[in-house]
Amino acid sequence: MTNSPVILTLDCDMYSNDPQTLHRVLCYLLDTALTQKLGYIQFPQRFHGINQSDIYATENKRLFQINHIGMNGLQGPSYVGTGCFFFRRAFFGAPSSFVAPEIPELRHDHVVKQPILAQSTLDLAHRVAGCKYEDGSHWGSKLGFRYGSLVEDYYTGYRLQCEGWQTVFCHPNRPAFLGDVPINLNDVLNQCKRWCVGLLEVGFSKYSPVTFGFRTMGPIMGLCYAHYAFWSIWSIPVTVYAFLPQLALLNGVSIFPKVSETCFVLYVFLFLGAYLQDCLDFIITGGTFKRWLSDQRMWLVRGVTCYLFGLIEFITKSLGIAAHGFNVTSKVQDDEESKRYEQEIFEFAVHSPMFVTISMAAIINLVAFLGGLIRVYKEGSMDGWFIQISLAGFVVLNAWPVYEAMVLRSDKGRIPTRTTFISTFLVWALYQIASLALKT
Repeated sequence: MTNSPVILTLDCDMYSNDPQTLHRVLCYLLDTALTQKLGYIQFPQRFHGINQSDIYATENKRLFQINHIGMNGLQGPSYVGTGCFFFRRAFFGAPSSFVAPEIPELRHDHVVKQPILAQSTLDLAHRVAGCKYEDGSHWGSKLGFRYGSLVEDYYTGYRLQCEGWQTVFCHPNRPAFLGDVPINLNDVLNQCKRWCVGLLEVGFSKYSPVTFGFRTMGPIMGLCYAHYAFWSIWSIPVTVYAFLPQLALLNGVSIFPKVSETCFVLYVFLFLGAYLQDCLDFIITGGTFKRWLSDQRMWLVRGVTCYLFGLIEFITKSLGIAAHGFNVTSKVQDDEESKRYEQEIFEFAVHSPMFVTISMAAIINLVAFLGGLIRVYKEGSMDGWFIQISLAGFVVLNAWPVYEAMVLRSDKGRIPTRTTFISTFLVWALYQIASLALKT
């Protein structure tokens, strides 16, 4: 319907927040030295209505801001699906090799001579809007947005950069666009699970960042995109650390160095160093300490929920066992739910397999922490148990909203009793299995 040389993509729930945005874009578009290879200009995805502590870490500061600042010093940021100005030419092949569309009127440089209501224009619009128009064509593979993944934004930006297009991250103090965020945990985790499945589809395709990306963009940019593509594999170490040391502690098995051993210092250094660096990055880019606490807690939550279930769903889908549809993230706000969100109270409300794993991790760590303290009291020494007890205590601190929702709350947003019972039974079964395995 338009042959504009520039295309703005926005999510349906986002709106313009800064009248100077187009002026900022023109600074890049009119730079002749830059526009030869400029594919798109990405603004950070920003939101309104987030509560003070951002309890669900929906700001996604590392994803939408911190990582993009670093990538901007290389070949440019990834495309995040909204708040992005594209050069139309970027959708027609690499900077040095133009791929012509099947219909000449769809070229980026075609001059429109007919009014939009002309019959010929409407006929062409109906033709290209047909469900089967792209079949057998280059659309979705060499032209336009790229198909084949649930995360078409990530995949499109990645393929454009593989073709040689440069991108720019424009990050003014005033947000260019603002949108809504989900305000209950179930929607937040389901959205992230969908991302994980789509990212793995790219990661294990013939265009994988660790193979195709390395060859076309170089190892550093390839690693940047691989970091996103294999997000959900973080579920393996996070889940292991959430359960294995605690089960070992309950069975009297020490698996970490003693405080008196030299390598104990290495564990402390790695833990504190990683968290201090993450906190520093977060605060330098305008975040607050309270929001960082929420961000690191949600990273742990995602590790035993959406990362884990996203990985499982991808594996079952790849084996042809199951194929789940696309679930649109709900951002409709209920009055009571909104009130609890403003009060920074976690919203569970429904039974979900992902809430079962969260509850299991919370229960096993609380039992292990208390059991560890009892063991130390009886033995009179913490030397061999310090890391395991500290790890369990760290999870207990982060899981306080879960304990609240299990036993202290009576509102509609609490964890359903069914979920608590199932989680408790599974923890008991897991403990019995671990006890038998460790005894043998």
